[in-house]
Amino acid sequence: MIFALVALVVLALLATVHRYVWRRLVGDTTAPGSTLRKVGTVAAFVLPLLSVGAMTSGRIGAPFWLQQVLAWPGFLWLAALMYLTLALLVGEFVRPVLRRVLARRDAAAADRTTVALSSEAVATTTSGTRPRTEELVPAGPAPSTTSADPVPETAQPAEPEPESSAPDPVAATAPATADAPATDAPATPLARPSRRLFVSRVVGGAAAAAGLATVGYGTANVLSGPTVKRVTVPLAKLPRAAHGFRIAVVSDIHIGPILGRAHTRRIVDTINSTSPDLVAVVGDLVDGSVADLGSAAEPLAGLRARHGSFFVTGNHEYFSGAEQWVNHVRELGLIPLENARVEMGGFDLAGVNDIAGETEGQGPDFGRALGDRDRSRAAVLLAHQPVVIHDAVRHGVDLQLSGHTHGGQLWPGNYLAELANPTVAGLERYGDTQLFVSRGAGAWGPPVRVGAPADITVVELASRQA
Repeated sequence: MIFALVALVVLALLATVHRYVWRRLVGDTTAPGSTLRKVGTVAAFVLPLLSVGAMTSGRIGAPFWLQQVLAWPGFLWLAALMYLTLALLVGEFVRPVLRRVLARRDAAAADRTTVALSSEAVATTTSGTRPRTEELVPAGPAPSTTSADPVPETAQPAEPEPESSAPDPVAATAPATADAPATDAPATPLARPSRRLFVSRVVGGAAAAAGLATVGYGTANVLSGPTVKRVTVPLAKLPRAAHGFRIAVVSDIHIGPILGRAHTRRIVDTINSTSPDLVAVVGDLVDGSVADLGSAAEPLAGLRARHGSFFVTGNHEYFSGAEQWVNHVRELGLIPLENARVEMGGFDLAGVNDIAGETEGQGPDFGRALGDRDRSRAAVLLAHQPVVIHDAVRHGVDLQLSGHTHGGQLWPGNYLAELANPTVAGLERYGDTQLFVSRGAGAWGPPVRVGAPADITVVELASRQA
C-alpha cells in the first residue's frame, strides 16, 4: 500500500514537471499546429515512458537487450529533465527582468521616433510657408525705382514655384495610366514576434542550451573513467612496519546495461597503474544478474595487488542476486568478506555485509566480524554505507572505508545525500574512528556526474611511530 502511494506521488510529480517543461520549451515558443509543436508534444509523452521503462525493465526481468535499448535514452532524459527544470526555474527570474528591459528600450525608441517626426514636420512647415524674394518679382522689365505706387500691404504674392525642378520620385515612377500595374511596390516588412514570444524563445533557448550542455559534460565525465586521488590516513595503532601501506579503494562501479566490460577494464587498468598493496571493492559492483553481466565483470580477474583484492556487498548486490555475485567474484580471484576478518601485516582487515541484506537475513554482523579481535591492533573496516560508522566506533575500528553516496553524483544531489549520510565524500573523524567515503567509480541511473567526479582513491596508512 505504501509502495503504491509513493509510486503515485512520484508519477504525479513527473507528470507535473514534464508539463512545466513542455509549456516553457514548446507551448510558449511554438505556434499551434506547427511541426515543432507536434514534435515537442510527442517527445513530452515518449521520453518519460522511456525513463519509466529504463527504471523498471531490470526489476521485472525484461530481456537484457531491451534493458540496454531503454537505458541510454531513458536515464539520460532523467538527467536532462532535472537540469532543464533547474535552468527554466532560474529563467523565471530572468523573464520579467528581460521584459522590462525590452519595454524600456522600445519606449525609448518610440520617443526618439516621435521627436524625429516632430522635427521633420516643423522643418517641412517652415520651408513651405517662407516667402522667397526672387519669386515675388514679376517677369518683364525691371520696375522704376521712382514708382509712386507702393504695393499695398494686403496684396498677395504670386504662387511660389517648387524649390527644385527635379521630378517627384513618386510621380516619376507612377504608371502612365491608372490601369497599369505597379512594378516597384514597396516590400511588406516581416512581422516581428511579440515581446512575450521573443522573451519566451530567448529564455527557453538559453535554458535548453545550459541544461543539455550540463548533461553532455557530466556524461563525458563518466565515460572518460575515474581519476586517481591519494589520501594519507595516520593510525595511532599502526606499527612502523606497516607505514606507507597503500589500499586502492573503489566503490560503486555499477556494471549494468550502460556501463559494461569496457568500463570495468578502464577501472582495472587505473587501479593496477597505482601498484597498490591491497584492493578494496566496497560494494555496488553491479546492477543486474550474473547471467547478464558476468562477462562484463570478468576484467576484475586482472586486478593486481601484493596482498590481494577484497570485496563486500552493497545494496545493489541484493537487488541483483547477492549470493550469485559473491560466488562469481570469488571465481574471479577476489576475496569476499561476509561479516569476516583477516589479519594483515600490521592491522586487521574486516568487512561486513550491507544493511540491505537484512531483508534476506544476511545483514551486517559486527560482532562476528570484529567481536573477538585483539584491540591493540589497528582495524580497517570495509562497509558499503557510511551510516554504520557508529557501529564501527563501538567496536573500536580505526578506519572505515565506504562508498554508496556517489558524492551526490548530480549537483545539487549532494545536499540531499547529506541528509541521509553522516559523510558524503572524503575523510572525517568520529571519535577515535576515521571514516573515508569514496565518490565511486561509476554511476547509477543516468551515466552522468556533475559536481562529483568519479574517483579511485589510494589510501596510504601512516604510522605515528614512523
